[in-house]
Amino acid sequence: MATDRLPLKFPEFSSVDEERQHRKQRLAAAFRLFGQFGFDEGVAGHITARDPELLDHFWVNPLGMNFKQIRVKDLLLVNEVGEVVEGTWPLNKAAFVIHSQIHAARPDVVAAAHSHSVHGRAWSMLHRRIDPLSQDACAFYDDHVVFDDYTGAVLDIEEGKRIAHALGGCKAAILANHGLLTVGETVDAAAWWFITLERTCQAQLLAEAAGTAVPIDPDVAEKTAAQTGSPRTGWRQFQPLYEWIVAEQPDLLDE
Repeated sequence: MATDRLPLKFPEFSSVDEERQHRKQRLAAAFRLFGQFGFDEGVAGHITARDPELLDHFWVNPLGMNFKQIRVKDLLLVNEVGEVVEGTWPLNKAAFVIHSQIHAARPDVVAAAHSHSVHGRAWSMLHRRIDPLSQDACAFYDDHVVFDDYTGAVLDIEEGKRIAHALGGCKAAILANHGLLTVGETVDAAAWWFITLERTCQAQLLAEAAGTAVPIDPDVAEKTAAQTGSPRTGWRQFQPLYEWIVAEQPDLLDE
């Protein structure tokens, strides 16, 4: 069947306003996808996107708005001290505490994603990194950490700093007894890394429940990581999901 869709092409922007709109559209779509996949849990969870002009500001979801209902026009713009400078809803304090410190520590990070997904939470209780048991798992080979200093809900800026320090230069962290955290050079990649990390945790839990899982040899895992774990690969993997959710729920683009 013929199609008029263009091949995937990494975006280029002619203005900062165009880039801002693009990031916000991707961010709203990521929330809808997280809601579709059941990653929402009450008011917990947040995804942020750094503003392309105000680099110490980021866009984030409003506290108390269901992921399944978030539109571009609902997103909040937050400054470096946690003030909402655009938007009318309240801000999730944990979102500011965690994400502000990650964005400050990692200039390369455009977006960060965290939610209390079921399998990510279950895996976080083990205080272990995931193993290279599949091609998808290899995207995180030597590129994720365990933050095992759980002290309760993250409401202290120092806790955010410890999480950012533990993350280092990696793309993901397993927050012990809490959940998953992923980052990316694009909103697309950060969201994709979360989606696939959640599924990877699920797959390893299933494998270990069934028997003794056999890991991929380290040299092959390292090679596979280079093939499946790059920022452009993360961006590319998100595109079919973006096209699908926009077609299914076009109101998410409302401005």
